[in-house]
Amino acid sequence: MRLSTIPNPLSLRGSARKHEEFYRPPSSIDGGPGDLLRAEPVRVKLLPGVRLWVRAWRVLYRSSSATGAPIVVSGTVLVPHRPYQGPRPLIGYAIGTQGHAQHCAPSLQLVAGLEYETPLITRILGRGWAVALTDYPGLGTGGGHPYIVGRALGPAVLDSMRAARNLPDTGLAEDGPAALFGYSEGGTAAAWAAQLQPAYAPDIPLVATAVGGVCADLEYAADFLTGGRFAWLQAYAAVGLDIAYPELRLARYLNQHGHRMYPKLIDTHIVGQIVARMPYKFDRARYVVTDPLSEPDWLARMRENRLGALAPAAPVLLTHGRADQAVGYGQAPRLREDWSRLGVDVTFRGYRGLEHLTAAVAHIRTALPWLTAHIADHRATGLGTPPITGFETA
Repeated sequence: MRLSTIPNPLSLRGSARKHEEFYRPPSSIDGGPGDLLRAEPVRVKLLPGVRLWVRAWRVLYRSSSATGAPIVVSGTVLVPHRPYQGPRPLIGYAIGTQGHAQHCAPSLQLVAGLEYETPLITRILGRGWAVALTDYPGLGTGGGHPYIVGRALGPAVLDSMRAARNLPDTGLAEDGPAALFGYSEGGTAAAWAAQLQPAYAPDIPLVATAVGGVCADLEYAADFLTGGRFAWLQAYAAVGLDIAYPELRLARYLNQHGHRMYPKLIDTHIVGQIVARMPYKFDRARYVVTDPLSEPDWLARMRENRLGALAPAAPVLLTHGRADQAVGYGQAPRLREDWSRLGVDVTFRGYRGLEHLTAAVAHIRTALPWLTAHIADHRATGLGTPPITGFETA
């Protein structure tokens, strides 16, 4: 694909400024996780000028940070127009890597028609299921995005589902089937949501969780990426950890090159911009005085965010491309073993010959029938309903 054909994410800046009043957190955020703070109907698009024909709301809701502090997160709720026979299932959709810039919020990109995961989202909507899509902390609302930090992302996913059920006029039943879906950073977020759900959100019992391309172990990931084409993800993760845990103080480790790179890095969108701004051969040693990823306090926080020590209550589908060049495959079988030892019902698929992007396509193809079967097992009816998603010219 030529760079000239890639939608320009910079066009989202104007949209972010136009809607900044909606995304500004209120002065008081009293209440509980998932409480709805603000909502407004929006029109979302598959592509610029091509409307996605669903009911949609932009939402602002209360959630929890990686350390349990109350925070405000934004997101989108999508509900098909066509009636659904029986309680409509709600899918907590965890989005993949968007970037670090505030204007990378999926809720902004959906309105602009620039969200690259919209085709996957429409496949879920096409089953008649509703979608709660979090922007994650820091995207939309500002304050920095705790990229790939599961203990920050998982609560945001679960609380988006609470917010969706608290939203008037959606027709979502409190006891309707609920499930999780995610890939890449989204797979990590959804996996953490599944682990945290029994204690953090017992009011949202899950039918199933389908995750792929999961970064289960940040230490493993950092070692795997060293010297590779996607080594710059180490910098993305370091920024995410620093935002989630300010006591880590990333700035004290940076040299002059690191201090020049940092403001550029936190203002990037993953599509287009990151290609232009990050060197092809990224060596983190060039940007630091001392490597933070080997420091005891950093390692402790990374290990806190290692998946596999808590048991999801519902069955899990776990997939991974064996040739994944961005999120090393070795994490996946270890996560399956860890969960299996805890008694979790894990279905595992390792896609031979598939790398990170092609495995995403395989994941949705595997996940949809798998989720459908589990939702059917929990007495959700109307699964033979024809696809409900249509498009119109905006």
